[in-house]
Amino acid sequence: MEVTGKIKKIDETKTFGSNGFRKREMVLTTEEQYPQMLMIEFIQDKCDLLNNFNEGDAVQVNINLRGREWVNPQGETKYFNSIQGWRIEKMVAEGSAPAPMESFETSSNISDAEPDDLPF
Repeated sequence: MEVTGKIKKIDETKTFGSNGFRKREMVLTTEEQYPQMLMIEFIQDKCDLLNNFNEGDAVQVNINLRGREWVNPQGETKYFNSIQGWRIEKMVAEGSAPAPMESFETSSNISDAEPDDLPF
């Protein structure tokens, strides 16, 4: 899946536990009629992907949705969702997009004075 928007916030990398699990979170504001603030987490080696980005950058982020089940000590089942990023790219500014290819002429643009030398 992909999501696009502007980076609102980038947190520092945090390390958890004795095994050195790393996690870095960013907040992305979507550009829709009703903008959403999405918290996207990058884990382990993907934390470093955010090093080249700044708050305010327009980006496209490839994400995976993750869900998990947890049963609390009282026996109640709870469900949690997270959004994990695995690729991030800066969006190309509209003015620097490649020019569209020229369209081919249609038959209505061809003069009737030209001979029709097609065999069919």
